Amino acid sequence: MSLLQFMVSIVLFTVLGFGIGFILNMILKTTWLPVVIAVGVLVGALVYQKIVPGIWDSLILGCGMIGTVASGWTIHTLRKKGYRMF
Repeated sequence: MSLLQFMVSIVLFTVLGFGIGFILNMILKTTWLPVVIAVGVLVGALVYQKIVPGIWDSLILGCGMIGTVASGWTIHTLRKKGYRMF
C-alpha cells in the first residue's frame, strides 16, 4: 500500500464512519448504538473470517471507529444544546 492510498483511506474511513453513524443516530434516536454496531461488525468480520489485520489496516479501521465515536459525541452535544433531529 502506498502512502497516498494510506492517507486517502484514513480520511475516507473517518468520514464514512462519521456519516453512517450520524445518520443512524438521527434515524434510531440513540446516541451510542452505531458505535456498538460498528464494533460488533468489525469484531465479527475479523473473528469469523479469521482475518489478521496488519498495522496499517488496524490504523485505517481505528480511524473509522474514531469517526463513529465522533458522530455519537456530535449527536449527544447537539441534543444537549436543544437541537432535535427527526
